[in-house]
Amino acid sequence: MNQWLVATLWIGLALAAGLISVRTAISVSLLEIAMGVVGGNFLHLHTTEWTSFIAGFGAILLTFLAGAEIDPESLRKHLKPSLAIGLASFLFPFLAAWAYAHYVAQWDLRASWIAGVALSTTSVAVVYAVMVETGLNKTDLGKLILAACFVTDLGTVLALGVIFANYNAWLALFLGVSAAVLFVAPRFAKWFFARYGGKVSELEIKLVFLLLFGLGGLASLANSEPVLPAYLLGLVVAGLFAERREMVRRMRTVVFGFLTPFYFLKAGLFVSLPAVYSGAGIIAAMFAVKVIAKFAGVVPLTRAFRFTPREGNYTTLLMSTGLTFGTISALFGLTRNIITQSQYTILVTTVILSAVVPTLIAQAFFLPELARRLAKLESGTLSKEAEADVP
Repeated sequence: MNQWLVATLWIGLALAAGLISVRTAISVSLLEIAMGVVGGNFLHLHTTEWTSFIAGFGAILLTFLAGAEIDPESLRKHLKPSLAIGLASFLFPFLAAWAYAHYVAQWDLRASWIAGVALSTTSVAVVYAVMVETGLNKTDLGKLILAACFVTDLGTVLALGVIFANYNAWLALFLGVSAAVLFVAPRFAKWFFARYGGKVSELEIKLVFLLLFGLGGLASLANSEPVLPAYLLGLVVAGLFAERREMVRRMRTVVFGFLTPFYFLKAGLFVSLPAVYSGAGIIAAMFAVKVIAKFAGVVPLTRAFRFTPREGNYTTLLMSTGLTFGTISALFGLTRNIITQSQYTILVTTVILSAVVPTLIAQAFFLPELARRLAKLESGTLSKEAEADVP
């Protein structure tokens, strides 16, 4: 097999997804998954050892950056509502999806756990893009929603690690080393970046890669998911990364320009179109289970924390989204033979629907009035009297 031509096909599909994204404003991650579906069903595209490694490292780095994007100050400021909403947003759909998959769809216990984990997620990528687009990322409401998304996804990653880990000496070693690294990393990285940062050799990025490779390797030995330590490492260095936005920008260039396309293409590669057709009923049911469970868990809390009805529905719909961690969880199950390709197709299709449908409904019908005023202020059509009410 000519590996150069294989690479050409993979990158060509990623480029096509990017071009379509620019023209349509659809998330490039969704389009890369769609291109993976095309590659797997019509172009006979297959994974190789090197494409699987690149895809895996892309998922780890994407997870690390998601953790590093969390604003520690916002998390502290909105700690109580973000913890309550985030935990409910994880727990209700996790239990509901597990129960549906096991007792109604008749999946075995381990496959049902994967369904629960995959459908409990919230898409930080989708929510963050919406926050920036609407200007809500600068407001208390937007910061609270982002902090709650972090709590939800932390629950998802922890559940994946706890349920499927091998409880042996390797797990003990992984937990011990991870705890030590997470404790030392912020102080050591701060010194290292100050001493060696800004060089052409990008030593600070190599240090991050070293830590992620090492923790990921130990996680694999413990049969855990390498994204777990990556997410936690991103969180503990988030404050430091907030001071070094140029370094983050350079890392994003590598991650989104080369690594994550392989991950999302691979995620779409295993989606079988015949399985989508035959499983349309269960896909619709699982989507409904996820969204209803999110509303059952989140809406009462938004009322308790004095959100307006519009803000509460908007928050709940955004918390109902899912993409990155949902596909990571499903792919984890598939590659370890916990779920079948048909079950994987059902989960990934449901995850994709959850990334699109709730977002469209939220933006079309429940956009908070503050976001509307911010949009008018940006376009110059807001009155002087109303400008005074905009933060």
